Amino acid sequence: METTAIVVVFSGLPGSGKSTLARPVAERLEGVWLRVDTIEASLVEAGLPRSFETGLAAYVVVRDVARDNLRGGRSVIIDAVNGVEPARQMWRELSAQFEVPRFSVLVECSDRVEHRRRVESRDDLSPYLPRPTWDEVLDREFVRWDEPVLSVDSMEPESQNVQRILEYCSPVQPRRSVTP
Repeated sequence: METTAIVVVFSGLPGSGKSTLARPVAERLEGVWLRVDTIEASLVEAGLPRSFETGLAAYVVVRDVARDNLRGGRSVIIDAVNGVEPARQMWRELSAQFEVPRFSVLVECSDRVEHRRRVESRDDLSPYLPRPTWDEVLDREFVRWDEPVLSVDSMEPESQNVQRILEYCSPVQPRRSVTP
């Protein structure tokens, strides 16, 4: 079975616009959109205390769901802050395991006032995972990528950014069957 499955990793601070772009990219690629925040909210709703471990568990769940989808030949679009090297390494290992291309997209909001407005006005995922405060966003650890990434500014039109991301991911040739 030939597949053109890929891994697209979105990263950026909360409120930068990752989900706004990841969702339409997933639709256009006919891939699976996997949002770490949604998983973390579900874990907390199920009664687990909100903690570093709960956040880590959400990343692990997304990785394992991504693995199942890649095994089935489906592209996966990872939507998470991905602010530190261990998170990014997880996606490198995943794409290497399935021998599929990985594309990393850094989403930033160049307008600090707009970024703050987005953070402070966004809906909570659930009562179990409230939106972060602006100070929490500013204090969030986010290390710059040490490998090539596509940087997009969410102040640019959404359709333009989606097109740029799709073009960035397009030089993909059919791969061998994926069944690791």
